[in-house]
Amino acid sequence: MAELQVAIVPVTDFQQNCAIIWDTDTRQAAVFDPGGNVDRIASKIRQLKVTVEKIILTHGHIDHAGGAMDLKDALDIPIIGPHKDDELLLLGLEDQAQMFNVQSPVRNCIPDEWLDEGETISIGGNEFAIFHCPGHAPGHVVFYNEENSFAHVGDCLFKGGIGRTDLPGGNHDALISSIKNKLLPLGDDIMFICGHGPDSTFGEERQNNPFLV
Repeated sequence: MAELQVAIVPVTDFQQNCAIIWDTDTRQAAVFDPGGNVDRIASKIRQLKVTVEKIILTHGHIDHAGGAMDLKDALDIPIIGPHKDDELLLLGLEDQAQMFNVQSPVRNCIPDEWLDEGETISIGGNEFAIFHCPGHAPGHVVFYNEENSFAHVGDCLFKGGIGRTDLPGGNHDALISSIKNKLLPLGDDIMFICGHGPDSTFGEERQNNPFLV
């Protein structure tokens, strides 16, 4: 079984968890959700001595996708995801910057490939199943690697919390359904990283998360 390692790079004033995930055998890597501070992300990539082959987006909010086009240009690699239902969000990143008073330059994003439920992506020898989990954003996707009992859930689920649903395209009932019907059934032992804050397990959140109990 190929093993995964993760390095978290907090970016932007939103302290979003940009994640660099790589295969320990091949050192092939992907950058998840480069929301900004691209120079900081690039510096971490050099420090880790990994080969980044793709940028992966969980959804189209500015703190997750605001730096994607700049990183794409810097590394000459494709942007993969999220689901096409987030196209309007990604084409409106510059408008989001004005809405949230983001001062650093932000560019609208056009992914090279959309993702849909049932598809897979690979990082080195590690295959991730794709789950379309709307609620926080219409096109939000989650990535699950069965072999390592690991998931990247973006802003669907947090330790002790869930993603906000008061932004355009948000839907509280859809988010709870995504979590309860798609994520929690994967198993209590699944460790996940998320878009903000510390990691957790599905079992811990099933038992203790006030939004799910």
